[in-house]
Amino acid sequence: MERRALVWLLGAAVLWGTTGTAQALGEAEGSPLSVGAVRLAIGAAGLLVLGWRHLRRTPLRWLAVGAAAMAGYQVAFFAGVARAGVALGTVVAIGSAPVVAGIADWAVRSEPPTRRWWAATALAVTGVALIAGQPEAVDAGGVALAVAAGVAYAVATLASKYLVEVVPPTTAMAAMFGVAAILLAPLLPTADLRWLGRPAGAAAALWLGLGATTAAYVAFARGLRFATVGQAATAGLAEPATATLLGVLLIGERPPGRAWLGVAAVVVALTVLATSPVSAGAATILRGRGPGLRRGRPGRGR
Repeated sequence: MERRALVWLLGAAVLWGTTGTAQALGEAEGSPLSVGAVRLAIGAAGLLVLGWRHLRRTPLRWLAVGAAAMAGYQVAFFAGVARAGVALGTVVAIGSAPVVAGIADWAVRSEPPTRRWWAATALAVTGVALIAGQPEAVDAGGVALAVAAGVAYAVATLASKYLVEVVPPTTAMAAMFGVAAILLAPLLPTADLRWLGRPAGAAAALWLGLGATTAAYVAFARGLRFATVGQAATAGLAEPATATLLGVLLIGERPPGRAWLGVAAVVVALTVLATSPVSAGAATILRGRGPGLRRGRPGRGR
């Protein structure tokens, strides 16, 4: 895997990992779905400010697929976590996404997963399971929703890969999140948004939108240009490890020993991923001949 790709992808995962801490410190007490809708709306606005110039060049088919998948992910993830519990819902959703992404990459883009990627993904998913801990109960419907969230996220990542090969990363994310925010806009009038009226809640909303969404997905898109869909999804498993560390440092949480073992497993998995060979598609882009890019220079928007 191209090293700069991993740096960008890990940067995105670290920013995603701040969401739980930001919600706790900001006392964002609305329903998880309302918090997600607010985050998406603010994040989409930030992305549109950065990437509006080339919106007309965005491929409509993959834009529609990516936006629908991203909006579906928000709904399925929060609904799945509400029914299956945070631990089980998170493990199933986040853990299934890289596997589905790797298979989709193979089927749609003819990028077969390597043995190193399978090993890294298996180890990282195990680490995430250790961090989350033992679920209290199993709700079949909640698990199904969590799986649907993982599939939706994988599809959104696949669509993002096609978009960043045609338009600059900021434009790709601006278009996809802009449409996804419109799709989720009907949720806002019925949501409990009283937490936004408090300074801490407003600050949390701004961070969730501009930091954990706008900045995070710009970094993700830039890394995705030089990585396979499966590699990008696996790198995102650094998110729960980051959340664990921030919970200890900023909120005073005391996770059990197995959680620290899970963090170590994720770190080892990412090290294995970092030594993966550069994919054929990424190598083409590195030589300056990627789809939709001018010979010898990457797309503008950095």
